[in-house]
Amino acid sequence: MTQERLPLQGIRVLELGTLLAGPFSGRLLADFGAEVIKIEPPDKPDPMRKWGKQVEEQGLWWPIQSRNKKSITLNLREEEGQRMFKELAAKSDIIIENFRPGTMEKWNLSYEELAAVNEKLIMVRTSGFGQTGPYKNRAGFGSVGEAMGGLRYVTGFPDRAPSRIGISIGDTLAALFATIGCLTALQERNHSGKGQVVDTALYEAVFAVMESIIPDYMLAGYIRERMGNILPGVAPSNIYFTKDKTYVVIGANADGVFKRLCQAMEKPELAEHPNYATHTARGENMKALDALIEEWTKTLPAKECLARLEDFGVPSGLIYSAKDILEDPHYQEREMIIKVEHPTLGEFPMPGVVPKLSRTPGRVSQPGPEKMGKHNEEIYGELLQTSHHELTRLKEDGII
Repeated sequence: MTQERLPLQGIRVLELGTLLAGPFSGRLLADFGAEVIKIEPPDKPDPMRKWGKQVEEQGLWWPIQSRNKKSITLNLREEEGQRMFKELAAKSDIIIENFRPGTMEKWNLSYEELAAVNEKLIMVRTSGFGQTGPYKNRAGFGSVGEAMGGLRYVTGFPDRAPSRIGISIGDTLAALFATIGCLTALQERNHSGKGQVVDTALYEAVFAVMESIIPDYMLAGYIRERMGNILPGVAPSNIYFTKDKTYVVIGANADGVFKRLCQAMEKPELAEHPNYATHTARGENMKALDALIEEWTKTLPAKECLARLEDFGVPSGLIYSAKDILEDPHYQEREMIIKVEHPTLGEFPMPGVVPKLSRTPGRVSQPGPEKMGKHNEEIYGELLQTSHHELTRLKEDGII
């Protein structure tokens, strides 16, 4: 039985930039069949190759971030490297870059110059503060985007300094928005025949998910502060201690769900109590309500508590570590832990493809290329018709 054609098969992507935001966009496109060509300077590997824990001197993040991609080397600081990049751009659909604004222009690789050789080209540009505005030339990492986008201010507990989330969420959000913009531009190109620039700023990607903090302030005079594990005015939605000294998450803030929670607790009268009967009342009496719920959860082991909540249709769950994720049968059934063969480390586990498509799902065929420039001969030799003798010269001259 032959596999369905992948949705982005036939789309060629040139991925520039390092670390997280740009390469994560490349990973998402590669998962669904795009030919993603990762380009690194011959003398400066992507630092991601060494990020994460290391086993046998192999960083464990790179095989995931660069899965399904091809690897070539090219020196864009040199005129000959810039010429070769334009030749690649002429045969490609998308360029992903996450340099500080002005870098591509400095290399004579502005969108205008590249569009002159390929008007269908889409350039996905991710930076700290975007391609315009007074801050455009500032360096900006995901942590700064999280801070200036408003996320860090509301993350953590009220009696402590602002905290970060345990992953690089700013970069990931920027990559997700950049990918949405890329696919939108790709669809528009089907009608116009022309490419365009997709401009994503890290701080804007974070700010875009910050719910109602602006009208809260401008219209109600309220600044949302750090509140730990709760959301302001939304209850019950918290973590609760159990008999076996662990925590369960319970989200029962909707009226109907709250009634079911009260039934699970064998306290149906709480659903009619004036302090808890409505969404507004529960928000105003959050601390007292959470204390009542935890009084109940402390009488049960976590598994028994969750089983009862499930019986009554109350959203709930454990707080998973990596070990818990690996042991969960639902993750296994949904193919969210997949394994691919790594040339050094053998069977390599990594997250599956998200989202799930019913007819043409994405897939992972290989981990990130272990060797820099692994596909130089394939891309330069076959795509650009560069001779072996010329490839040798380019390598000796530090171009590839």
